[in-house]
Amino acid sequence: MKIQLERLPHQIEAINAINTAFCGVDTYTNNPDANYIYANPILNFARKESSYIDIKMETGTGKTFVYTQMMYEMHKQGLFKFVIVVPTPSIKEGTKNFITSDYARQYFSGIPGYENVKIQLNTINAGDFKNKKGRKNFPAQLTEFIEATRQNTNQIQVLLINSGMINSKSMKASDYDQTLLGGETCPQKAIAATRPVVIIDEPHRFPRDKATYKAIEQLNPQLIVRFGATFPQTTTGRGKAKKTVIDYYRGKPQFTLNAIDSFNQGLVKGIDINYPDITEQEANRLYKVKNVTAKQLTLSRNGKDYSINKGENLADIDEGFAGDITYVGSKELSNGLELQPDMKLIPGTFSQNYQDEIISQAINRHFEAEERNFMRPESDGTAPRVKTLSLFFIDSIASFRGENHSKGWLAQHFEEMLIQKLNQLISKYEMAIEPREKEYLEFLQATLRDLKVEHQQVYAGYFSEDRGSGDEAIQAEVDDILKNKERLLSFKDKDGKWITRRFLFSKWTLREGWDNPNVFVIAKLRTSGSEISKIQEVGRGLRLPVDETGHRLQQDEFESRLAFLIGYDERDFAQTLVDQVNEDSPVEMNHDELTEDMIQLIVKERQKTDKEFDKSKLLNDLGHRGIIDFAMNFETKVEIDGKQKSGYEALVHLYPEIEHRTKVAKDKIRDKNSKFATKVKLRKSNWKQLEDLWKQLSKRQMIKFDDEVNDLAQVVAREVFKDNDNKIFVLQSPQMIMQEIVTDTNQAILRETKADYKLTYLTMKYGVFLKQLVTRTDLPVDFLHQQMIESIKRLNGDTNYINEKTLGNLVSEFNKRFNERIRNLYSYETLQFTSSTSIYDAKKEKFVDEISANDLGVYTDEHSTKDDKYLYDRPPLRYDSADPELKILKRTYGNNITVFGKLPKRAIKIPRYDNGTTTPDFIFKIERERKPIYLVIETKAENMRLGDEEIRVIQKKYFDKLKASGVYYRMATSEQEVHDLINKIENGEIKDSDFTD
Repeated sequence: MKIQLERLPHQIEAINAINTAFCGVDTYTNNPDANYIYANPILNFARKESSYIDIKMETGTGKTFVYTQMMYEMHKQGLFKFVIVVPTPSIKEGTKNFITSDYARQYFSGIPGYENVKIQLNTINAGDFKNKKGRKNFPAQLTEFIEATRQNTNQIQVLLINSGMINSKSMKASDYDQTLLGGETCPQKAIAATRPVVIIDEPHRFPRDKATYKAIEQLNPQLIVRFGATFPQTTTGRGKAKKTVIDYYRGKPQFTLNAIDSFNQGLVKGIDINYPDITEQEANRLYKVKNVTAKQLTLSRNGKDYSINKGENLADIDEGFAGDITYVGSKELSNGLELQPDMKLIPGTFSQNYQDEIISQAINRHFEAEERNFMRPESDGTAPRVKTLSLFFIDSIASFRGENHSKGWLAQHFEEMLIQKLNQLISKYEMAIEPREKEYLEFLQATLRDLKVEHQQVYAGYFSEDRGSGDEAIQAEVDDILKNKERLLSFKDKDGKWITRRFLFSKWTLREGWDNPNVFVIAKLRTSGSEISKIQEVGRGLRLPVDETGHRLQQDEFESRLAFLIGYDERDFAQTLVDQVNEDSPVEMNHDELTEDMIQLIVKERQKTDKEFDKSKLLNDLGHRGIIDFAMNFETKVEIDGKQKSGYEALVHLYPEIEHRTKVAKDKIRDKNSKFATKVKLRKSNWKQLEDLWKQLSKRQMIKFDDEVNDLAQVVAREVFKDNDNKIFVLQSPQMIMQEIVTDTNQAILRETKADYKLTYLTMKYGVFLKQLVTRTDLPVDFLHQQMIESIKRLNGDTNYINEKTLGNLVSEFNKRFNERIRNLYSYETLQFTSSTSIYDAKKEKFVDEISANDLGVYTDEHSTKDDKYLYDRPPLRYDSADPELKILKRTYGNNITVFGKLPKRAIKIPRYDNGTTTPDFIFKIERERKPIYLVIETKAENMRLGDEEIRVIQKKYFDKLKASGVYYRMATSEQEVHDLINKIENGEIKDSDFTD
């Protein structure tokens, strides 16, 4: 199969926009060097930012294609030297593969005006500047680019370089044993002498205030053209006028194809996001990475911190971390997971069973897509088949590749499940009569045969350490994945043999730069940490597919979408992706007034079908229908087609293009596990009744400890150092792993056991031990030194007790006891400034329009309350526990309750004495004769843990200060307890002081 490149309409628009924005060659210049044969001709407005060009194109829409054609277009005017700068080696490899591919060369050679023109691509890689035989020479690729002349009129010289190389010492040095252009000894200056046009790929990676962009400027480019989906940000103004803006040349891109248009116009695949569900109990056992250093990992759960030192097992803090997972240091777990602050870890998702569930789902999704893509019906027969590929991101290479060409556990499990699925499908098609179905049966049978003979024929991996590997089998896998795109997309080789490879595994190497249009499934077997990483990963499968003839399909030509499988801990990613796409809107939607940007967007869209349509027609129509007033404000209530709507909703109903161009369509990115929207709209009329209260709650509070706390810290430390239970000062033995081969009638296996050394112990240098102890307890060094002297004396002078386990025990026990003792030794002091929370904008002094549904609770109930006094508009109800939270929400309340509802996370942000903040769960406004009562409830189960009692003490202390304002606080363990409390307040049966018992 040969890929057939085709120019799509949006790519033609981008080329036309570049041609329009390009200022052209200065034909009137009197510069004596204008005809310098090694350099581009002089351009109009050379080196002026006002002539630079930005092209905004979403991932997967062909920006590499566009800037390659741009070089051909500019060559028509005499330009022949271009420098392409990319951020990473992987993106550089992808660019190189496209420009040098046979299908790209054939396509461009067939365009009138380009017939005899060829691109000579010169790529600079790490190591090209290494000295050879004692001489310091220039790389041959660099020399060829710089010393190429205009005399070869049919050649475009392109230098491809990544950011690390362009900013390297090698590019700036001038002590080479060669010269360029007859005198230059510095590569940077020699490139500058060619008056290049610089193309920047992924411009957000090149902010103008960073060293790499400054290195690009040292190339003295006449013109810079940037291509990317995102651009760098910069700040303008000072003080209150300070704001963040996107840093575009000329103030805006000369062509824009944003993420919304890409999805809504079908220029990329739609996305279905899947994750295996877990029980409510497992979901609640969520830990967050609070801090991670080379030697220690700190996890946080329910306000408590858990420290795991290097070499310690995560199962020590939660038995759910199955699989003997340890912290190996350097921000990495023993399973290969790279840790970052705020990363979420759910123990249950670390089990092999959970990973197997993702693998099983991915295999099922693959064959669902493969069957559709292989069969492809057409009105007059069958359409060309589409090869289906799946990509798996894993964190442990050993789990896949094993040792000495053996299979790791993950590869074994994958292969077992794949064989099971293949056998099911073979049984399904064994009696096939239709030719296409019989062909598919042959394909499945060939896959099963290849698996048994050489599994790399069916699934293969590519990892960073494979680069330059001397292993021929591994290198063959790498070459096929990276370079042989057309082979991966083909069903048969030149000899008619089935090409069955369609499952690819990688750690992070294929996250950016690499792409294959026929990836229909991406499965992530571990969390990847940052949102940027996840978005890069999903981008590998967005491109529209090609069929077996090489023809690129449009979205209406195929049924399959990209299935993106993730773990439960990343289940919010669908909404994150939707939000990011919608943030890319060129126009901000204002629900209160019709802005000029909104008007221009509607007019521009309408004029595509109605040339006479203009601003006046739009305003006349909206005014006549009573949708806007004379000040362009939307009316509160409008009747359209017999239904009452807000003015904004009426606008969208009549002019739907306003949202088609500013919001991604609902079916383009789908969370296959979620039935409901993940945003909840506030019922503003009800929140208005809480406005005065929230003005008080938005005032920040500072925790002020009592004077005795400073002395108490040392009292507690002395108690800890005494170690009365002999559990804190411990000896730390190294472990030896014993291996033995055990055989039975079927197989031989390797069994491992662990044993401690008895003759030696692991220890720390005393200075390092003491320094860490000071840092982690905040106690004076002299005091701690004295305590250590006394402790070692008690231990008969044995310094083997000075080790990492003892250090961890001292710190954790001190923190535990100290926090228990100071829980009542502080007060809240009101500060003279306000701060916004998740529910309230303090600067604007108003409530937000909507919040994330997850801030109200992780679970849903389909039946929303019908009570108009509820604080939110949209169903369903969100909650964190069925008892008592859901029961409280579904109860009916009397007329004295004017508003009620669940408080979102971070709605008040009460400071905690042990760091962090807390917010109660519910609020009720109860009307009484004298003044209303604001009843604030924290809900907990009846079997409260110590941490829950600490929360009660903290919140009670905070709300005690607000009693005069009618605010009262209680912790409740049942729905009935809340109901009884409300009845007593309404009936006046209890005194005000009783509320804070």
